[in-house]
Amino acid sequence: MRYTYLAIDLLILIVPLLYTFHSRIRYDRCIPAVALSVAVVSPCYLAWDVLAAGWGEWSFNPRYVTGLDVLGLPVEEVLFFVVVPYSCLFIYEALGRLRWRRVLPLRRRWLTVAALLLAVPALLSGSRGYTWKALTSCTGFLLCGSFVKRDFITGARYWVWLGICYIPFLVFNSVLTLLPVVEYDAGAILGPRVGTIPIEDFLYNYSLLSFYGLFYARFRDGSGRREAGRNAPNAGGVVLDAR
Repeated sequence: MRYTYLAIDLLILIVPLLYTFHSRIRYDRCIPAVALSVAVVSPCYLAWDVLAAGWGEWSFNPRYVTGLDVLGLPVEEVLFFVVVPYSCLFIYEALGRLRWRRVLPLRRRWLTVAALLLAVPALLSGSRGYTWKALTSCTGFLLCGSFVKRDFITGARYWVWLGICYIPFLVFNSVLTLLPVVEYDAGAILGPRVGTIPIEDFLYNYSLLSFYGLFYARFRDGSGRREAGRNAPNAGGVVLDAR
């Protein structure tokens, strides 16, 4: 029982870990971009987690955790912010081996409008802490994504990736909320659930994965351009002008 949450973390990680060095994916080459994405995004969500737990918005059932704490959180919860991006970004990278030509016509102003529409119910959520923070995090992603790397959001690969990631999300979150490993304060959420999962978890998962994916794509593209530059014939020498 005490190792339940730790076992869930390991189950999330095991398949991507086994295929990290697969010759057709070579996810090992992507680890620097994964690490940078984790370094940017995870501290923000860990801070949210620490505050939410401190305010009593959610708690962790001591029956299902080892009892080792980091920053007042079970060590399994901290590991969650490493194994989830590692595994989900593995899926994103694997999907990159397919040809993605479809681009959705999502203009920046439409993404801004969508962000503002989410901001309204966030403001109206009042004292329901998890609800307004989950909505606000989605608002933040849409605004950030539209300016940092809009082609990430408009690409069909992003939406297919999210859809695939929601499959293990439904499985593992159902376990976490059914036992429950994670318990929610009734005053911090709206109340409706999909099975045993609060609807806020779907918003939380959307913003969390999207931020990881956004910064991963940004860092991955940056490292790819640098590699291409190093391998170019004139990368370190004279630039030829053919005019």
